[in-house]
Amino acid sequence: MELSVLVLVVSFVVLLLLNVPIAISIGISTVLTMLFTIPPGPAITTVAQQMATGINSFALLAIPFFILSGVLMGSGGIARRLIDFAKVIVGMFPGGLAYVNILACMLFGAISGSAVAATSAIGGFMIPVMNKEGYDKSFNTAVTVTASTTGLLIPPSNILIVYSLASGGVSIAALFIAGYLP
Repeated sequence: MELSVLVLVVSFVVLLLLNVPIAISIGISTVLTMLFTIPPGPAITTVAQQMATGINSFALLAIPFFILSGVLMGSGGIARRLIDFAKVIVGMFPGGLAYVNILACMLFGAISGSAVAATSAIGGFMIPVMNKEGYDKSFNTAVTVTASTTGLLIPPSNILIVYSLASGGVSIAALFIAGYLP
């Protein structure tokens, strides 16, 4: 096994056994691996510069703002209005609350561009209501989480922005149009 892989895995496992949080363990093991495997001097500076260059993108600014808009919409009452709208459309069918949850999560995910925002805004209201109506807790959670991620396919979407940046040049606008008109 290569030295870099060995240092990374061993340091990560040791930190986890010491009950260090996972995010901090990943960061510390990465830094230790870089210190032991990359020669000192300009190489570490180059790594830092490349990391800064990688996140220096105007398109990446959209992601935290999508999440912020989702949080603001959730606290501003739009989530409740979307749920009422979904009740009008699908609430009368058998299992209607599950359908309402799915439709509201998809609409909120499409509006906010974030599955996390949709899950917290819609799930925070719908899961207790579904529990009260006798739906199983694991079913309620599964419906909310899967419906929220389905909303990401509807533009604007964080996933489409990240895909555009990772693919190296696909137009974000073209991806959004393709999401509406496949």
